[in-house]
Amino acid sequence: MADSDREQAKERVEVLTRDISHHNALYYREDQPEITDAEYDRLLRELRDLEVEYPELLRPDSPTQKVGASIAGTGFETAPHRSPMLSLDNAMDEGEMRAFNQRLGRLLDSENPGITFIGEPKLDGSGVELIYLDGQFAQGLTRGDGQSGEDVTVNLKPLPSIPSKLQISQEPFPPVVSVRGEVVLPLADFRRLNEARLVRGDEPFANPRNAAAGSLRQIHDIDYDRLRSLEFRAYALAEGKPEEVTTQWATLKLLDAWGFHVSPESRRCNNVDEAIAFHQSLQADRANLPVEIDGTVIKVDSISVQNELGHVARSPRWAIAYKFPPEQVRSVITGIEAQVGRTGALTPVAKLEPVQVGGVIVSNSSLHNQDEIDRKDVRTGDAVIIQRAGDVIPQIVRVLLEERDLKKNKKKSYEPYRLPENCPVCNTATIRLEAESVTRCPNLDCPAQLKNNLRHLASRGALDVDGLGEKLIDQLVDTGLVKRLSDLFALKQEQLEELERMGEKSAANLIESLQKSSQTTLTRLLIALGIRHVGATVADTLARHFRDLDPLIEATANQIEGIDGIGQTIAESIFRFLDSPENQAEIQRLRDLGVTWPALEADAGPQEGKLTGLSFVLTGTLSGPRDTFKQKIESAGGKVVGSVSKKTDYLVAGENAGSKLKKATELGVTILDEDGLENLL
Repeated sequence: MADSDREQAKERVEVLTRDISHHNALYYREDQPEITDAEYDRLLRELRDLEVEYPELLRPDSPTQKVGASIAGTGFETAPHRSPMLSLDNAMDEGEMRAFNQRLGRLLDSENPGITFIGEPKLDGSGVELIYLDGQFAQGLTRGDGQSGEDVTVNLKPLPSIPSKLQISQEPFPPVVSVRGEVVLPLADFRRLNEARLVRGDEPFANPRNAAAGSLRQIHDIDYDRLRSLEFRAYALAEGKPEEVTTQWATLKLLDAWGFHVSPESRRCNNVDEAIAFHQSLQADRANLPVEIDGTVIKVDSISVQNELGHVARSPRWAIAYKFPPEQVRSVITGIEAQVGRTGALTPVAKLEPVQVGGVIVSNSSLHNQDEIDRKDVRTGDAVIIQRAGDVIPQIVRVLLEERDLKKNKKKSYEPYRLPENCPVCNTATIRLEAESVTRCPNLDCPAQLKNNLRHLASRGALDVDGLGEKLIDQLVDTGLVKRLSDLFALKQEQLEELERMGEKSAANLIESLQKSSQTTLTRLLIALGIRHVGATVADTLARHFRDLDPLIEATANQIEGIDGIGQTIAESIFRFLDSPENQAEIQRLRDLGVTWPALEADAGPQEGKLTGLSFVLTGTLSGPRDTFKQKIESAGGKVVGSVSKKTDYLVAGENAGSKLKKATELGVTILDEDGLENLL
């Protein structure tokens, strides 16, 4: 063995160890993988092959000897697993699957072991362990580093597919039950949640796996709709298995009987040929499945044989992940354009040479934001690898930099792309808040977002314009009657009567509703303007502090941030919006057209009462609207704020209370339920 070869191998092992550890952290801890599973598997295999060839280079902390990634600093408490949560080795083709079967024969000292397998879909989600004590759900942990995981019990409890109590007809319950499985986001819910995020101006989730894993790690502002959309599928019983359960197939049947979701696609296979055939049939039907899968897990059925085979450092010897080939193709970026969404968000979109991916012709791919462009270094003219993330969203996996370098030698120019400083629709200067990744057009009257702004202005929590529904807004904008927000209050009855399905009475009713809504409050007006991060609580805080709009318009960002309950990001958003000449002109025109609001008296503020001087935070699902409880507290002199701090006196917690309850407990804040609040009142 030449010293130079060994030195090169050593250097390569160091690079691979560093890169794989980096990608492990992105995948397991940040839920933001930079490379595909296939690319990751290739790196891991290369490292494993080098460690076999040069055993002296195998380190105890090698990624080939560990599962997952370090869980330090994630914000959650950690706890040890009842037993290690291992990973799986991969088979990439039929030859490797047959080699796995032959390896089992050698380990069992049999040329024809006659092994029965269980084939299960390899779910593309987030692995968790559920621990039940005396039949009751007690704790839920992420995979973590395989030895310990993050305690995400509070985020797992809302999942309808996780039974709070095992459905066992005969007691006593096993004292401890450890159920292993995967939390996934069904594709239908993935699409629904992404549509809602686009309407709100948020970035869409890249794929169902990231959305599921990220949901479990929510600490602040927990999205319960996303949590309730998740599905837990059980596939293993690590502890608490009855003696009569001697096979994996019986384990799946037992888990189903206990109330868990078990993948209905799972099959018993009498030999390796049947296992391969099952994998092929699952791949053919992949597009029709309700959840995202990326292969087939093949397991030895007999638990006694599993025990005989044992495991190595990071994976069992009796199971393998038979992966689907990645559906990736090459294309070329012909241009990058900025599109303005309904909420003003500018999204860079790569124009591609049309190419077929997963049965669909793809000619566009979202680049999400400027940070994503910079990270991947995407430029017009680049050759790129395309895949459909979650079989839904076309995604640029990576740039083929080697082709760019080759073409550069031919004097071809590749200029880095920057999002425009002015909105491509209305030419207003764009803004990007320091704490956000999205660049936005702040213009209230930008044609790209006018319909959305009109719907928001007319909503119940804003100006509450009765009769101004979505279809009518479409008509008003499409016919040109409303070209800017304030045009709404310049409408005449005779103009409305000319619209399709709008008679004299309906037109008169809408004019009357607009006149009524034009007499509003400062709080409602601030909500109606659609300022980023300004909801009912922030709008009310601003109204109480400034008492009228003009002092708020004249305030600096630092002055706004100095208000209790207003953070830096919110303050910057308010200041940038109200500092815009276009928005100031629109607000003035609303005034000119009769939109008015009374200024609050100088001494306006919380009333004197039993709760004077006390601050409250509301969290969880209460028995009625939060505004009802807020009004009760403020009527008694109390103050309702949005976040828990050392200054908070009471936390009123409803069902499914999350991170605010945890923080209040840590800070020693007094916690009340609804009855406790009533007693205090």
